[in-house]
Amino acid sequence: MSTPAIQVENLSKRYGKDVQALDRVSFDVRQGEIFGLIGPDGAGKTTLIRILATLLLADEGKALVTGWEVRQDYRKIRRHIGYMPGRFSLYQDLSVEENLHFFATIFGTTIKENYELIRDIYVQLEPFKARKAGKLSGGMKQKLALCCALIHKPTVLLLDEPTTGVDPVSRKEFWEMLKRLREKGIAILVSTPYMDEASLCDRVALIQKGGILSIDEPEKIVSGFDRPLLAVRTNDMYRLIQDLRDFESAHSAFPFGEFVHLSLKNQIWPEAIHAYLAGKQHDGIEIKPAQATIEDAFMELMTREAVH
Repeated sequence: MSTPAIQVENLSKRYGKDVQALDRVSFDVRQGEIFGLIGPDGAGKTTLIRILATLLLADEGKALVTGWEVRQDYRKIRRHIGYMPGRFSLYQDLSVEENLHFFATIFGTTIKENYELIRDIYVQLEPFKARKAGKLSGGMKQKLALCCALIHKPTVLLLDEPTTGVDPVSRKEFWEMLKRLREKGIAILVSTPYMDEASLCDRVALIQKGGILSIDEPEKIVSGFDRPLLAVRTNDMYRLIQDLRDFESAHSAFPFGEFVHLSLKNQIWPEAIHAYLAGKQHDGIEIKPAQATIEDAFMELMTREAVH
């Protein structure tokens, strides 16, 4: 078995007295794998990626990137990783081509030398190569940032919420690019608050309040959700959530698009829920079976964690 591209053991980080950003986090990322850090804002994703990018020191624990330790070997690590921070951090006043040339020069290489790696992405940018980076659309900025992170042929790619604020078409294109990069053997650690992106990863770590709730392949996490699940809606969705949470057979109720996903303590007839809601003066009642998603699994794990 080859050495993991990233190894994290009991990593902890605190800001001041009150904020535990990371709490004994452990996982590894294999070579040629897309590994997703999935969680809401404030879960600890950015802190973790900044530690692995050697921009932040952990308080406790150990982290290795391509076999090197983040504290002692940070210079070596920086030569072998590509890093895309959450905010667009390229030079806004330089053109697309100038930004790319600048980053290639920093790493002692040229655009020509590693063009093969970025070609699929750069062909989409080429018509705008003279345009200043600050004038690009969100999707194009994202592609340029990815090109700059790849120009020195890294073995590990660290992407901090790369698709936040980007239109759905650009998000889809971006993930297709990541899959092509994975085929070239690059290990990719990507953080995202979007639950639907979890299914695009080989494995995911669900993270909340600095702690890992679960690590596995997305479909295995979903298959671990074993409660009866219904999708419910009425004409008063705000009141519906509270009324469902007060229902005696309810385990949890969370908004889910146009519906509320109701997980049950035990299997009961939907007619019983319908009668309960009608008794609470709800109208326009619709109840149907629901297929569990990664979001349902995440909510269930959060509920369990809160109980403990």
